[in-house]
Amino acid sequence: MKENNLIISEYRYERKFFVTELSKYEIENIVKIHSATFTEIYYKRFINNIYFDTFNYNNLRENVEGSTERIKIRIRWYGELFGYVEKPVLEIKIKKGLLGKKISVPLNPFSLTKKTNIPDILKSIKDLQEIIEIDFESLIPSLLNRYSRSYYQSFDNNFRITIDNDQSFYLIKQNNNSFLNHHNDNRATILELKYNQIFDQEANFITSQFPFRVTKSSKYVNGIQQISQVLF
Repeated sequence: MKENNLIISEYRYERKFFVTELSKYEIENIVKIHSATFTEIYYKRFINNIYFDTFNYNNLRENVEGSTERIKIRIRWYGELFGYVEKPVLEIKIKKGLLGKKISVPLNPFSLTKKTNIPDILKSIKDLQEIIEIDFESLIPSLLNRYSRSYYQSFDNNFRITIDNDQSFYLIKQNNNSFLNHHNDNRATILELKYNQIFDQEANFITSQFPFRVTKSSKYVNGIQQISQVLF
């Protein structure tokens, strides 16, 4: 659904698998031989995110404490991490248990450099803040991360799988960032199964062929834990 330059998705299930015992190559092979006939779509690409949180890290704490209703706010773009960003998008992820939906808002292009004032990037959505109902002035940039993603879709188009690895996390401030404080994380590959609510009963058939279990995993939480001194 598109409204006032916002793109609002429907609620869908998002099941995550945090896999440490298999390589990405092995996981991709499991997906490719699945009886639901998953095939690769799009092309493998790097995803970059700047996450925002309150001064007290309320969004982070809600995730760690297992709140059933929580939000995640980020700017997302693809390709190169630093330099000119042509098509950034503000994404607000709203979670209710395993269900999630996303509000997406195109942003003006910007350049990510040491001198970039991060909050200024959000000024282009000033006219939409009343619609989004989030006080963006109360938010601070909390994490910069990057990872490689592959995309797969089942033959009947009812299920999608993303596979993420090669993660990097950077400490980020409102301005004057050196981006020297960062951490590379290759401990795990993250597989995520995504599907509309009407296919929930069929999802067990999909997951029954995976030799790993659903796990609670958040790149945002993992990144903050590794790169900063936030106390939980």
